Amino acid sequence: MASKPSSTPTKIGILSLGDMGAGIARLLIAHGFPVSTNCQGRSEDTAERARNAGVELLSSDLELVQQSSVIFSVVPPRDAEATAQRIIDALSGDGSSRTETLYYVDLNAVAPSTCKSIAALFDKARVPVTFIDACILGGPPSLKTKKKKKSSDKEGGEEEQEEADEWDQPSIPVSGPAELLTASLPDGERLTSVLKLRTISPEIGAASGLKMCFASITKGFTALATQSFTTAHRLGVADELRRELRDMVPAVLARAEKSVPGMPPKAYRWVREMEEIAKTFSDEGGWEGTVFEGIAGVYRAVAEDGVLGKEKIGKRKRGTSLDDVAAVMAEGLEVKRKKRE
Repeated sequence: MASKPSSTPTKIGILSLGDMGAGIARLLIAHGFPVSTNCQGRSEDTAERARNAGVELLSSDLELVQQSSVIFSVVPPRDAEATAQRIIDALSGDGSSRTETLYYVDLNAVAPSTCKSIAALFDKARVPVTFIDACILGGPPSLKTKKKKKSSDKEGGEEEQEEADEWDQPSIPVSGPAELLTASLPDGERLTSVLKLRTISPEIGAASGLKMCFASITKGFTALATQSFTTAHRLGVADELRRELRDMVPAVLARAEKSVPGMPPKAYRWVREMEEIAKTFSDEGGWEGTVFEGIAGVYRAVAEDGVLGKEKIGKRKRGTSLDDVAAVMAEGLEVKRKKRE
């Protein structure tokens, strides 16, 4: 059954307002959906990001669950389970009187088994939540330049009319009872359309598994390129490596030049993501021991580096090029090596 039109848009809660969460919030707000979050205990950067996106700041998780029909969880993988528990605690507390269904959409980069364990938390708590598995493939939503189109006026001349905003958006596959969003919410069809949610399976864990397989290729490559260029820098052959890649596999070089500089501010959250990929490949794929424990170590080294580990999105100072990431990491690893000797 399709959802019915409503003059009151569905209110959305987002936890939390990192770069991706803020991008999703801006997209939803631009299409008329009110968005709120609870920034208590978060950094001032997060609160500022929320304000800049036009998100309403609430003072507690209780307010968030009372006011929202849908909550999107978009947090570092290490915080996925704790964030779900926060919502359970808010719904189970003395102050909560909610009886209508709350849709909890888990968009986090976790293994299928982790996703299923989170869903089980809600089932065990017997709170009014429908859990939906989802994943994000690509970067945060961002507004494209508005286009103009010409149309004829009543006198036969031409006048410019502005088209609807266009956005660059990630792919958001979903699995589990995702059809209930469309069927149960008054504007569920529009919400699904705005976010371009695409149902791939009725099974919880399918969307998370897809994310793990996808990220193993994209973020796995970024880690390999980081190690390769850092080592080439220490060997004094970085320019020659770049030359050979440019001549023989230019697309590989272009990918490295794009992906590696954007990685340092995110390295801390990618550590757990790589561990979740290793878990997926072991549990679901049957592989005994995977390269992703080692790749987690690459991102851990970047996150713990005294220079690159301090980088923040939107406030970049170092590591803004492939060569600079390699140079900084080469220096940092050398310092570590000398300390061990």
